[in-house]
Amino acid sequence: MSEVHVRNLSLLYGTAKALDDVSLDFPDGQLFGLLGPSGSGKTTLLRCIAGFVFPDRGSVTIGGESVERVPVERREIGMMFQSYALFPNMSVAENIGFGLKVRHVTKTEVARRVGEALELVHLEGLGNRRPHALSGGQRQRVALARAIVTRPRVLLLDEPLSALDKALRSEMQVELRRIQREVGITTIFVTHDQEEALTLSDQIGILRAGRLVRSGPPRELYHAPEDRFTASFLGEANFFDGTPEEGGLRLASGTLLPWPGARAPDVRALAVRPEEMSISPAGLPAPQGSCVIHGELGLITFSGPTAVCRVSGEGQQFSVLVKNSELGDIPASGPVAVSWPASRSMQIRG
Repeated sequence: MSEVHVRNLSLLYGTAKALDDVSLDFPDGQLFGLLGPSGSGKTTLLRCIAGFVFPDRGSVTIGGESVERVPVERREIGMMFQSYALFPNMSVAENIGFGLKVRHVTKTEVARRVGEALELVHLEGLGNRRPHALSGGQRQRVALARAIVTRPRVLLLDEPLSALDKALRSEMQVELRRIQREVGITTIFVTHDQEEALTLSDQIGILRAGRLVRSGPPRELYHAPEDRFTASFLGEANFFDGTPEEGGLRLASGTLLPWPGARAPDVRALAVRPEEMSISPAGLPAPQGSCVIHGELGLITFSGPTAVCRVSGEGQQFSVLVKNSELGDIPASGPVAVSWPASRSMQIRG
């Protein structure tokens, strides 16, 4: 078992709190994404788990063993850096086998395990090449193979795909997920890319200013974020503030937005994702059990198979995502009704 637990982790850089009482569980064999804006503490948390820095307070355990004072070389950690940090004077095979060589593994065993790693990352036949002769995606695979060839208990990835272009990044997301599942290693990766975190992760932890905001499965955090920061950071969201009543949230205009279910305590706003909303000409009846907002249709922005419609209403502007095939049923401008199932509203606390 190689589950990782951090408890009450705190770290100061001068007077700045890099980590502020962070507690998280990283389940055995899962891929866990650490997400947050720049300076949120996600890389610092990764470095504490790896042993590159020691916390001022708190504990780190790997497989039930306390490691917060164990040096990095004894933690059985595989680490992949954003820059890949490949040795330019070594071949692909030598780069991958470097960690085995310093552990005094026999040449025969090194050759066997390097061959297995090359096959795992689909780089068979490229072992004799130098890193400069590889594409960006291939170098990324070499770095990943080097990180896992030593069979670490935990794999740590710091912005592993950020150096790749969009198309290659999407391809490598699929490959990274395949390799992680095939190896079955507990993996923790840092990213600032919300879509990447949602695509890759079994679990996500969202950090802000050194504190853990929320953690949980991607689908749960996306559809039931609870707080405004999580809702907006994990994708676009339209927020509606008002006064809570028994039947729903009363907006300043008098419009009542029904609760999506049992009202949660301390709710002060509702949020809805743009893709959950529909636009229709003003005056048409809305489906039963819907939330309805009336407004003026403004700018329409095309984006491949979809379009984003900007609507002004209730004293604010909000976005509606529609398929291009549906634009023929929407007026080019003027008054419209925006509706969505009440069940798709998200209750926002505070």
